[in-house]
Amino acid sequence: MNILILGGGGREHALAWAIRQNPKCDRLIVAPGNAGIVNVAECADLNILSRAEVLEFAQENAIDFVVIGPEAPLAAGVSDALRDAGFLVFGPSQAAAQLEASKAFTKEICDACGAPTAAWARFTDAASARDYVSAQGAPIVVKADGLAAGKGVTVAETVDQAHVAIDAIFDGEFGEMSVVIEEFMAGEEASFFILCDGTDCLSIGTAQDHKRVGDGDTGPNTGGMGAYSPAPILTPALQDQVMAQIVRPTVAEMAARGMPFQGVLYAGLMIQDGRARLVEYNVRFGDPECQVLMMRLGGQVLDLLLACAEGRLAGTSVNWADDHALTVVMAARGYPGAYRKGSIIKGLDTLSETSFAMTFHAGTTAKDGHIIATGGRVLACTGRGATLAEAHARAYAQVDALDWPEGFCRRDIGWRAL
Repeated sequence: MNILILGGGGREHALAWAIRQNPKCDRLIVAPGNAGIVNVAECADLNILSRAEVLEFAQENAIDFVVIGPEAPLAAGVSDALRDAGFLVFGPSQAAAQLEASKAFTKEICDACGAPTAAWARFTDAASARDYVSAQGAPIVVKADGLAAGKGVTVAETVDQAHVAIDAIFDGEFGEMSVVIEEFMAGEEASFFILCDGTDCLSIGTAQDHKRVGDGDTGPNTGGMGAYSPAPILTPALQDQVMAQIVRPTVAEMAARGMPFQGVLYAGLMIQDGRARLVEYNVRFGDPECQVLMMRLGGQVLDLLLACAEGRLAGTSVNWADDHALTVVMAARGYPGAYRKGSIIKGLDTLSETSFAMTFHAGTTAKDGHIIATGGRVLACTGRGATLAEAHARAYAQVDALDWPEGFCRRDIGWRAL
């Protein structure tokens, strides 16, 4: 098969690494890719938000299967253009991608199908939102109602903090968006990943990530500073509850509305007193959760994604090893605020690349024989082992082998489970 993956981050490097291991994969192209992806796939300079450009490229390169990594091409309707032209695609339609692109849409779906989630309200002006927060009190959660690269959510501990977050959104920090304000949910967060083919659902793993930038879960939220899989808190009983009360009702409601969901549904959950409530949905693999899932799933991922895209999940199962994976994100100093681009990362050539230890690239570029940091989150040092402690040791061994003073990481990834 000729396979095209859209995206250029750590998630897409992990997907490419896993898919390449499957003998069905003859030619693998990733667009735009990065300096690490070139080691496992061809990279193509392509505007992945352009329906016309992606479609033309797929036709010219006789692509058999397209895997869409990030949320932005989904929200732009790239999957619709490809499907309309007869291509096999992994990723939801533009209409179904609203489950991530609009917080209010997801809340309306939850209300319609009875899925447990936080109480909420939507506002189109700052004054009304501020008044609502003042009446409700804190802690409270303020969300930009749109795609904000993982940065549009503020868990405000005071009313003043909530007011600042509201003003930032209406001042256009993430573009023109309304605001969704939600009840604060206490508990422990975890991530659950489910493949959906429009009708049937197949769970493919659990994970927990670390959103705060600093050790001990301190500092501002980020796109994710590390993750591990499986998540011990998501017991089989809890997974059954989530499938029965949240995921399957959502998929049924989407089908009833004429926008069947086909792709991966990433359910962010809050767990308290043995029950789970939905925090939010993403409609693509998480980053860095994808890195730990791919380490554990390996080459079978291609078979699973194909079954999903072809509508035959009902007869598909996941072959799990009794193992653990953990990834540590190396970020540029200053992230998630302002950070400098262009520093040289040394030591990458000393790292092993095996099914037990792999460093996935995110924000990297090759220049003059060097690997240059060009993003905020730059690398994901990932380990796998029979125990989480073993995976942890392998991941941090990669971190410690790098010579990159301009980078930093958290040293406590996996602390809850360890």
